[in-house]
Amino acid sequence: MASIGFFALLLGVLVTVHELGHFLVAKACGVKVLKFSFGFGPKLLGFTKGETEYQIALLPLGGFVKMAGDVPGEELDPHEAHRGFLAQPPWKRMLIVLAGPAFNLAFPVLIYFFVFWGPHEAISTRLGYVPQGTPAAAAGLRPGDRIVAVDGDKVRTFEEMADAFVGRFERPVPLTVERDGQQFITNVTPLKYVDSTPFDTVERGRMMVEANSPVPIVGVPPGSVAEQAGLKTFDRILSINGTPVPDEATLYQALARHDGKLEVAVQRLRPVQAGAVTMQVPELVKLQLEEQQGKEGLAALGVEPRDLYVATVLPGTAAAAAGLKSGDRLVSFNGEPLTTFHTLEVKLSGRGKEPFELVWRSQDGEHKEKLAQAPIKQTDEMGNVTETIGLGVRPWYLTRGEVPPAERVTVTLEWNEALKQAAKVVPKIITSTVAAIAGLMTNDVPLSSVGGPIMMYQMAARSSELGWDYFLNLMAVISINLGVVNLLPIPILDGFHLVAAGWESIRRRPIPVRVREVANVIGLAMLVLLMLVAFFNDITR
Repeated sequence: MASIGFFALLLGVLVTVHELGHFLVAKACGVKVLKFSFGFGPKLLGFTKGETEYQIALLPLGGFVKMAGDVPGEELDPHEAHRGFLAQPPWKRMLIVLAGPAFNLAFPVLIYFFVFWGPHEAISTRLGYVPQGTPAAAAGLRPGDRIVAVDGDKVRTFEEMADAFVGRFERPVPLTVERDGQQFITNVTPLKYVDSTPFDTVERGRMMVEANSPVPIVGVPPGSVAEQAGLKTFDRILSINGTPVPDEATLYQALARHDGKLEVAVQRLRPVQAGAVTMQVPELVKLQLEEQQGKEGLAALGVEPRDLYVATVLPGTAAAAAGLKSGDRLVSFNGEPLTTFHTLEVKLSGRGKEPFELVWRSQDGEHKEKLAQAPIKQTDEMGNVTETIGLGVRPWYLTRGEVPPAERVTVTLEWNEALKQAAKVVPKIITSTVAAIAGLMTNDVPLSSVGGPIMMYQMAARSSELGWDYFLNLMAVISINLGVVNLLPIPILDGFHLVAAGWESIRRRPIPVRVREVANVIGLAMLVLLMLVAFFNDITR
């Protein structure tokens, strides 16, 4: 019932905002408004105030504002003929029609203002993981460091730090760093990363750091002392000589207290066949291992970080065709040694289908192949299918419960700063929405991504579980979608009425009635077809 309530709230607010735009501007322009309806179909309840009837109808899948004289040939009282919608000059009609979508596009600014305003928690700029061979490691950064400013711009959260590197890459960028209560400045030369989606492309720099301190999950080289002792790739170290090891930082400390023979307890996922399904069952394994003298951390155990080890190879991808398998270790890209999985992602970003040379190591030795990225289709938890260009390999991902929490900080935005942030976010979403609609027309975005009321209900239910910020974000995004779609020049939608009024202002005569009637039939057929596609997609999901 709670999900139904959130769905009704979502739809009710958005429909009311849209129709309120038409209603208020029509009233301001002197047009007589006969009815303000939330929903279509038979009236459930309502009341009349002044000259307008307000009602809630049976089907809450939209709404309408009924204005006097909005249908050609409609008879009006001679004393009120001047208050009819079609009796207004074109510029007034354009304002009234534009008001609905405009309210839908402006309303999210108000939503995001309240989301951003005041205190809220976010991940801090404290570094949890600095892999070797990365730009961050070359700059002398290490776990526990806190980034205070990027190129002089103060940053408070990990997201702000990432955004500060937009357009800053492949050149030294000064960082203000806090370590042990002292601040110093160091230069980092971030790699260029092309953050690409079907709707937008952003070039940003990457230092290759993470906010979370990694769980000690190992990669085991073939023939190593670790393999001879019985360790396997993707084993998770639980303790050393009885000392619990929740993360790599603790691993360093535990090894510093012990040397010589080590008793290592690990958790290993053992595949178990249950009918047609293969399950991963954790089991505890204890091993005896000789510590490698003169080495620290994972190297002291004769193992490597898991980061360059392939955990998953997606079927039907370029990686699968080349013979890459789970447990293989990536070695180099176009002759350059790879240091982390992030490094591979950076090198592949923006490359498209351009071929490259990849070297990897398997149990039977090294392999070298000329590869190219290819389209990969993926389905999210809502059933939406997206297509991206990729190689088809994935690193070992930890579940939410396995990831040690990153340090969080409370950030308080004043009203003016919150309004500024909201005004920045909304145009970006509008641009993405326009690009998505254009992609549907050019077939760059699959028609299967179109959703209807069932999908909206699922999204409302899911966002309500995650909290009010997620729900309000969903409301803002759908409001923008509603505003943009209504501006399309399709008969029945506001965009066509806008075009018709513009036509009349230029040609000095309205579009012929017969042409409007035919256009309305075509427009209705298009909308019905789109709704059928949306319902089909919803049911298929």
